[in-house]
Amino acid sequence: MEFIINKECFYKAISDVSHAVSIKTPIPILSGIKIVANDDCLTLLGSNSDIVIEKTIPLTIDGVKELEVHEKGTVVLSAKYLSEIVKKLSDVIHVKLNENQSVTIKSNEIVMNLKGLRSGEYPNLPQIDGACYFNIPSAELLEIIKQTAFAVSKSETRPSLTGVNLSIKENSLSCVATNSHRLALRELPLESKVNGSFIVPSKSLNELTKLINDEAGIIHIFITKNYIVFKSNNISLFSRLIEGNYPNVSGLLPKELKTIITLDTKTLLRGIDRAYLFASEWKNNNVHLEILDNSKLRISSNSTELGKIEETQSIKSIRGDAGLSISLDGSFLLDALKAIKEKEVKLSFGGPMRPVLIEPSDNSSYRHLISPVRTY
Repeated sequence: MEFIINKECFYKAISDVSHAVSIKTPIPILSGIKIVANDDCLTLLGSNSDIVIEKTIPLTIDGVKELEVHEKGTVVLSAKYLSEIVKKLSDVIHVKLNENQSVTIKSNEIVMNLKGLRSGEYPNLPQIDGACYFNIPSAELLEIIKQTAFAVSKSETRPSLTGVNLSIKENSLSCVATNSHRLALRELPLESKVNGSFIVPSKSLNELTKLINDEAGIIHIFITKNYIVFKSNNISLFSRLIEGNYPNVSGLLPKELKTIITLDTKTLLRGIDRAYLFASEWKNNNVHLEILDNSKLRISSNSTELGKIEETQSIKSIRGDAGLSISLDGSFLLDALKAIKEKEVKLSFGGPMRPVLIEPSDNSSYRHLISPVRTY
């Protein structure tokens, strides 16, 4: 194996696949990055058994020559030291695999040797030939992740709740995350022959957001029995699916609403953010909401140690019972409001001890449900 590559291009690929590498793995080969040199590209792989990231570097990018492959081959190199070495080198890097599995790395007058591992010990990629798949624009996929993944459970006692449930039925994609105290739901029309329900680890989805951007184009999503694969032009993320059944959440959305109010999203977000400063963590981060005079929303919180805060905001519209008073977890409220990009937000209440439905005022494709908390 021998190739010459642009330093920045090589370093970016190493950084991308390193997201999947665990330095403290009990399997030594997985602390490394697998490098495969072919005639027309260089492929890098990082894995921790649960996630695999594959990055392909073509010979030219946007018409600029970035890579020359002089000899095909493959080797596994320490992710930690490869990253540090390449980071400290200059523009062009010459890499050559020697007979003893060591690799010579040259850049100008700098010469380094790094011991490699035999690539035959590296786990094979999950097979996706013949797997069912669907396509989604990267901007929409990133938005879906942003609006749902934060609501998963952090506790491993119920593994299924640590992931986002992707459900595809009748050309519609439904994505749900919940930790039993809040629920985030995003729906999207989708042309697809795929039908089924899959639980994707939130960690995998969060890693994906670091690898692609709004301009990545169409993302091809493949589903196998145990894996989901996200593929763009030059990078792929393979993730194990979480086994088990996801709870049926359709019945949780409130059908009887006593009060519906509309407010300015950014103004409400800033108000909740201020109130959250005084919310006591041991009291579930209580932020109290109360409707005043059919036209104002009072936002308040207090802490025995710090003090208290109170402000009122104008309600743009109100329907139903105006005598509402409820306490919610301020951190949950902030997460929900930050995920709404629309100018106005609608809060729907079923009563003081019923979950609150939060959604953009003119878009029901994204909904968030938060259970109230007691004030004592």
